[in-house]
Amino acid sequence: MGEFFGTDGIRGKANRHPMDAAMAFKVGQAVTLTLRKPGHRVRIIIGKDTRISGYMIESSLEAGICSMGGDPYLVGVLPTPGISFITESMRADAGFVISASHNPYYDNGIKIFSGSGFKLSDEQENHIEDLMRHEKLKDNVPEAKDMGRARRIDDARGRYTVFLKNTFPRDLTMEGLKIVLDVSHGATYKVAPETFFELGAEVETIHNQPNGININDNCGSQHTQVLRQRVLETGANFGLAFDGDGDRLIAVDEKGREITGDQVLLTCALALQKQGQLPHDMIVSTVMSNLGLTVACKKYGLKQHAAKVGDRYVLEDMQRLGAIIGGEDSGHTIFLNHHTTGDGILTAIQLIASILREGKPLSELADQMDIFPQKLINIDVREKPEISTLPDVVEAIRQVESELGDEGRVLVRYSGTQNMCRVMVEGPTNETTEKYCRQIADAVIAAIGA
Repeated sequence: MGEFFGTDGIRGKANRHPMDAAMAFKVGQAVTLTLRKPGHRVRIIIGKDTRISGYMIESSLEAGICSMGGDPYLVGVLPTPGISFITESMRADAGFVISASHNPYYDNGIKIFSGSGFKLSDEQENHIEDLMRHEKLKDNVPEAKDMGRARRIDDARGRYTVFLKNTFPRDLTMEGLKIVLDVSHGATYKVAPETFFELGAEVETIHNQPNGININDNCGSQHTQVLRQRVLETGANFGLAFDGDGDRLIAVDEKGREITGDQVLLTCALALQKQGQLPHDMIVSTVMSNLGLTVACKKYGLKQHAAKVGDRYVLEDMQRLGAIIGGEDSGHTIFLNHHTTGDGILTAIQLIASILREGKPLSELADQMDIFPQKLINIDVREKPEISTLPDVVEAIRQVESELGDEGRVLVRYSGTQNMCRVMVEGPTNETTEKYCRQIADAVIAAIGA
């Protein structure tokens, strides 16, 4: 990771460096310059979620692209995977997503998709950083006559809705299903209800009044309390919660229980396996996935590969191993036979297809996986040295691992986007899991706590 780019683009407090107008202008310039070729007009899609700071960053990116001779195409509010789809289908050179995903409204970020709809590689991001850092941009601006001009794409949401509906099998119908959607006052607030309504479901939508500062505020995939209650009150078949930029899904079953990303991944994989549509019987998860997923995969004859945390690493391993389904417990799921990136609405559509094919309620399908008790402690740290160079932390991890044996596991890693160390322990009971996690966290605090 570089100075600006973390595990998922550039992210920070809006209107403060590096998430200010000046930086966005430079990003627009640097990406355009990178894509420039003789005789070719660079075309870049720009989309955003509902944060108030999106207007400023959108205008700055637009100005940066135009100043370097590129043509920006504005699609307005659209989920991250929708921007990826439009970028690829329009054969644009790149796509900018202005969003900080599930973070609060006062954060914002810039993610970049290549023309093929995939996120940029580390090498491409490093090249863009190099251009920005060494002031190489102003020497490359074109004459006034060669500057770019911006256009607006008015039907982007409709195009994306058609794409989503086409991923739902023709032999199935959502008629008779009652669904509650929580759109998190975010980027899915229009496209999600439209999509499920057009597929025939009875839809109730909550948290769908974005005002620029209520995105992800006690709602969406991170906070399902209201959704769980509403599913029970309405007698819905299930609830679907998206995050602010629409690339992750957390489901709620008809009993009002939250269903994890791991459970969704397993449910969809097993349904595909039954139809003979799961290449190599393979799924890709991450090192943060619950131990229960590993146990369930062994039970049902699935091969499981654990990637590094981050949907880009899940995707890389899926492509390398020939897998078509992979994801993170947080609700990012990738269906590579349909799309190039994690997509919350698309995942929900595939989950519903699995439920209809199996003819069983979501609660029963989710119970194919037992969830091991898991404790996660996030610790603010002043620096991020290699864990292996902290002897007391290494010893604390070794002790806990030897106590747990085969009945649990330990994972200690740094956040890719914040000065934070994450300590995760899974074990046989809540009590032991809590105790062991606290033991390791205390060692981390003593060594490098902020």
